[in-house]
Amino acid sequence: MPECDCDGIDLKFDEAYAAEKLEAYRSHGPDPSTRALIDAISAEDVRGLTLLDIGGGVGAVQHDLLERGLASAQEVEASTANVAACQAEAEARGHANRILHVSGDFASVVDKLTPADIVTLDRSLCCWPQPLALIDGSAGMARRLYGLVYPRDTWWVRYGWRTWGNVRQIVKRTGLRLMTPRSAAVEAILAQHGLYLHRHATIGVWQIALFVRETPAPDA
Repeated sequence: MPECDCDGIDLKFDEAYAAEKLEAYRSHGPDPSTRALIDAISAEDVRGLTLLDIGGGVGAVQHDLLERGLASAQEVEASTANVAACQAEAEARGHANRILHVSGDFASVVDKLTPADIVTLDRSLCCWPQPLALIDGSAGMARRLYGLVYPRDTWWVRYGWRTWGNVRQIVKRTGLRLMTPRSAAVEAILAQHGLYLHRHATIGVWQIALFVRETPAPDA
């Protein structure tokens, strides 16, 4: 599986960005699309379950689910500033001992991770050079649920993302290129891993998709 450009991630998601996101989260809670993902997962009852949050940012998914009964979480995050912000919030909320922070991109740290009941990728697919490879590599780690927030599969979202969105990355010299995976391709890969679409919603340019495993995955 190809690795992401961690230097580009650190340039885009730097200390100023992380501080702004953490302050917004503390003041207003999760962004609407993130809140929709959290609510969809919570509707399945998370009490006593484990989470693997890939590209977890400042940890909104982790913090909220831990407060709703989640047992523990693993955070994989390539932005060092985001990791620090997530750690700070975990300390403030009193559940720092229930989150394992793993710094780096998923491909480079996968050997340090263990399967979890829930796997989430909240707006992290679009920053990955080959998003379908990330889905293929992470789907097998989800024992029960696999949650995604990623760009809607419409012509106007794809056009805007690949033009205006990438122009911004070029101007900012982050080295990142934003991706817009097709929904049918995402669902086909997850189906190969025994995960099927269970809940779906759209908010703005984002789609929120929760997949459920048809049969329990082995503990491996």
